[in-house]
Amino acid sequence: MAKNVRGKAKVYFSEEIPRVAIFVGKQSHCLLDLLWRVRSNELPMKVAVVISNHQDLKSVCKEFKVDFKFIPNNSTCKDNSERMMLEIIKEYQVDLVVLGKYMQILTGNFIKQFPSIINIHHSFLPAFKGSHPYHQAWSRGVKIIGATAHYVTEELDDGPIIEQAIAHVGHRDEIADLIRKGRDTERIALAAAVRLHIYHQVMVYRGRTVVFA
Repeated sequence: MAKNVRGKAKVYFSEEIPRVAIFVGKQSHCLLDLLWRVRSNELPMKVAVVISNHQDLKSVCKEFKVDFKFIPNNSTCKDNSERMMLEIIKEYQVDLVVLGKYMQILTGNFIKQFPSIINIHHSFLPAFKGSHPYHQAWSRGVKIIGATAHYVTEELDDGPIIEQAIAHVGHRDEIADLIRKGRDTERIALAAAVRLHIYHQVMVYRGRTVVFA
């Protein structure tokens, strides 16, 4: 006898262009890559606003004619900063938040209020979690490094994985070489994950993803 199966169905229209907010820190490579892909019509989305806790990338946003919001975010002002970010997300009618090297941990409260967030982690997860994965990888003498784009959950670096990219490491490579190669993998993995998401090719089930590539 067949069991009753309950599921949910959603209908999306191809002409709908999602509105995206990109959170960044000081590093520009992921932001520049996403903005270029949008400008070249490779990613069908609207970058509605860029939010940063530093002023370094304001000129980049001006060049691409994207609104830039500077909001300091540290342990002493995190609650107020996240409240302001949520207000901006609502004001700009954002559908998706992309952490393009934001380098800040979002609180559980923020994630509960806006759960549609993609992060790029500079490691081939689940290996080398934390803030210095390339240093860890170099000390272990790995032959492959990678980057992981995943949905953000309250568990740090533990959300459902959408896309990963790798680069080979030689015995002559130093930490700086791993970081340089890693930036390439970060751009590739993040752009691919965002593309899969906005084309509705990702389904999350029991903490894992099913990707219809």
